[in-house]
Amino acid sequence: METARSAIPYGTWPSPIDAALAASHDGRPEYVGTVGDEVWWTAPRPAEDGRRALVRLTAEGREESVLPAPWNVRSRVIEYGGVPWAGAARSDGGPLVVFVHFPDQRLYAYEPDGAGEPRPLTPVSAIGGGLRWADPVLHPDRGEVWCVLEEFTGKGPTDVRRVIAAVPLDGSAAEDRTAVRELSDDRHRFVTGPRLSPDGRHAAWIAWDHPRMPWDGTVVMLGEVADGGPFRGIRPVAGGTDESVAQVDWAPDGSLLLVSDLSGWWEVQRLRVDGDAAAGPGVIASTSLCPGRREEFGGPLWKIGSQWFHPLDDGRIAVIHGRGTTALGVLDPADGTLVDAEGPWTEWASTLAVSGDRVIGVAAGPRHGYEIVELDTTTGRTRVIGAAHHDPVDPAYYPDPRPRTFTGPGGREIHAQIYPPHHPGHTAPEGELPPYVVWAHGGPTGHAPLVLDLEIAYFTSRGIGVAEVNYGGSTGYGREYRERLREQWGVVDVEDCAAVAEELAAEGTADRARLAVRGGSAGGWTAAASLTSTDVYACGTISYPILDLLGWATDETHDFESRYLESLVGPLAEVPERYHERSPLHHVDRITAPFLLLQGLDDVICPPAQCERFLDRMAGRGIPHAYIAFEGEGHGFRRADTMVRALEAELSLYAWTFGFARPDVPLLEMER
Repeated sequence: METARSAIPYGTWPSPIDAALAASHDGRPEYVGTVGDEVWWTAPRPAEDGRRALVRLTAEGREESVLPAPWNVRSRVIEYGGVPWAGAARSDGGPLVVFVHFPDQRLYAYEPDGAGEPRPLTPVSAIGGGLRWADPVLHPDRGEVWCVLEEFTGKGPTDVRRVIAAVPLDGSAAEDRTAVRELSDDRHRFVTGPRLSPDGRHAAWIAWDHPRMPWDGTVVMLGEVADGGPFRGIRPVAGGTDESVAQVDWAPDGSLLLVSDLSGWWEVQRLRVDGDAAAGPGVIASTSLCPGRREEFGGPLWKIGSQWFHPLDDGRIAVIHGRGTTALGVLDPADGTLVDAEGPWTEWASTLAVSGDRVIGVAAGPRHGYEIVELDTTTGRTRVIGAAHHDPVDPAYYPDPRPRTFTGPGGREIHAQIYPPHHPGHTAPEGELPPYVVWAHGGPTGHAPLVLDLEIAYFTSRGIGVAEVNYGGSTGYGREYRERLREQWGVVDVEDCAAVAEELAAEGTADRARLAVRGGSAGGWTAAASLTSTDVYACGTISYPILDLLGWATDETHDFESRYLESLVGPLAEVPERYHERSPLHHVDRITAPFLLLQGLDDVICPPAQCERFLDRMAGRGIPHAYIAFEGEGHGFRRADTMVRALEAELSLYAWTFGFARPDVPLLEMER
């Protein structure tokens, strides 16, 4: 028999999901791989200064940390990083792992079952942010690891070159940069790591150039492998300026597999490749293996080495696919059949590994956090093998998400997940409508997945609803939906978020007087732009945002996104007035709602200088606001104490603005 719930106002509900609990479960497993028969991955450690640990699942089923603190397995290539480790079994059967250590960005080699310590394979650069490495592939038979090399050539954030390089495993390059063998030239500004064909003759990789981002247009490059020298006969074989290829790999039969959005959706294609050292490799034919499904079999290449498919030895292909949500399936190219794995998961991260008949991925669902899942392709059965989800509190406190499609300006569709307030022991007094916070995800070429997030539960279990909006420009719904934001950033995203908020209020789901907006990075931009261009929200939380388009387009961000605004806003040389008109920095006089501004002081993507200029212009205007800056934090918060303070400050803002008491969090000190 269900226990009667007591009625107390929204926002005042007590909850066992406190900020410390939410922070301790922040982050997810990433970069899964196999070493011999073992499964390895990286895992978040918020309580250990936010480091990324490398974890292995032993043959006995134990999860063990491969490296103790303070080893931090994380790359800074293009600042968002990419695959930071690779492993293989040595000739004696023991594991060998090569990894990137975050503080110095050097490559290290380590034999976990031996007595030694990790030994450096690469030197430290005296210029810029150092020599950086990502997407490594071990070739023990060649005595090398092949990977992306990012090398700063000057002190500016765009003084950088990237090539594919071979690093000797004997450590000879640890003090001598010249021992690193460059395999590709630097004709392209951005490259992914190379994939070696089964016969060892060819290498394939993805490349692109400014002003395009990888979801705008990339090319597949092919080169002939030459012993002791660079690749020969390098040439493009697929992709283009208006075609995004997100991943490339080889099938066992020597054909080239790739994910291309030429049809308007990222689909798996096969290219037949032939050639020799004299003529160079060439494409014989290309075939789509999953045409007409109107689903995404790929995603935005924010991190180098992301994987949405993995070839199997029998010719089938493990694929991550879907529209809005994703599933893990096995595609048979022979007849086009696609069989999905069963389970409670609605989101599969862009990382896959294969060992024989097993496919290993990272998945989550509305009632499960991200965990390591194994699919047995012979039986179709799935099981959790690592980082298993365990409910830290009674799941009755979890929200019940509702995927919805809203109508925006011009009748366009807007996709969102709605998380109503939910508590097993409390409801609100009759007639009271709940406050809601509209969450704008980062990217903006990104996606808010339908998964359990204790940060969302932190609010919903206290009586505050959350609406996660996949505004126009989001991924997961095809290229046309993604390109709604082209030259419309600060317009379409703001309108879509406001349309969701207003429809929730109009239908009686949310209290129109108690709506808030919240976002980080590009979502922070959307939150700030919403406060300067609409009157929908009573307050806002803005985290590590872009606030000044002109500054960001010139010298205030990193190389990867330094030309991003040409597609999001328009070419600066052609529409300079648009950069001024849309920037929140130039419209602080329009802000009438209180806000909280959160910033990492080590952020090189959205630097604190933008926040400081913004606050200077807000000073003395009489609008209540608070600014909290965090030492040692970059773009996105990773440390437990930072996340606790940020969450409690956000809740305090809503309590202060919406008029309810929260004595369990520190009072937010506001300036005017």
